Amino acid sequence: MAQGALVTGAAQGLGKAIAAALHRAGYAVAVTDVREEAALATAREIAPSGERIAAFGLDVLKKDDFVEGLARAVAAFGGVDVLVNNAAMTPTTPVMDITAEEFDTVTAINQRGTFFGCQVFGRHFADQGYGRIINMASLAGQNGGTASGAHYASSKGAILTMTKIFARQLAPSGVTVNAVAPGPMDLPSVRAAVPPDKLAAIIDTMIPVKSLGDAGFVADMVVHLASREAGFVTGAAWDINGGIFMR
Repeated sequence: MAQGALVTGAAQGLGKAIAAALHRAGYAVAVTDVREEAALATAREIAPSGERIAAFGLDVLKKDDFVEGLARAVAAFGGVDVLVNNAAMTPTTPVMDITAEEFDTVTAINQRGTFFGCQVFGRHFADQGYGRIINMASLAGQNGGTASGAHYASSKGAILTMTKIFARQLAPSGVTVNAVAPGPMDLPSVRAAVPPDKLAAIIDTMIPVKSLGDAGFVADMVVHLASREAGFVTGAAWDINGGIFMR
């Protein structure tokens, strides 16, 4: 029986790439998104035959949706071992223009949504004595952001800390928790959010390797961290940023 994995925010972009990479690696994958029809379409694209794939709506603002999503994935696959907390909102509103409502929405989706996922799946994984949680953080949470909004950067910084908290809590139970912190990726969402002239300037002046990142490589990193062989890796942030942030 294939190991089961659930990916949030997987209808498009990096989440879609991660779900596809996990499926190629042999996992049974639950493609989830707040937009259920989009999740279903992505699942059909990843696995036209319907083998080792499921798709359903999951709103990360609702803890009960994580509980239900876990139950549905277990029912579909016979078990779940991997959670990828990918769902996020990525506005670029200037810091002085962010309203209280927008700040609360972004931090709730990005930060609280990741917390709920770690909480619900972490308990399940601990009870079964094995599991892998991968949280999608960001370069913005490490260097204060470049093109992203302050609320986005702040929420991603919180995810880095949260990863350490859950890693320490769950390590004795055979569960690892890691974060992946990508820099600017070559994705439609990035090109849509950043004007072409500004993006070209960022690539030329701020990214040492002079290119945007490859979403496929990030997805492969997630697959690697999801493997059973990755049991000695926990509480870490894996930087994929073209040399923008070095430590």
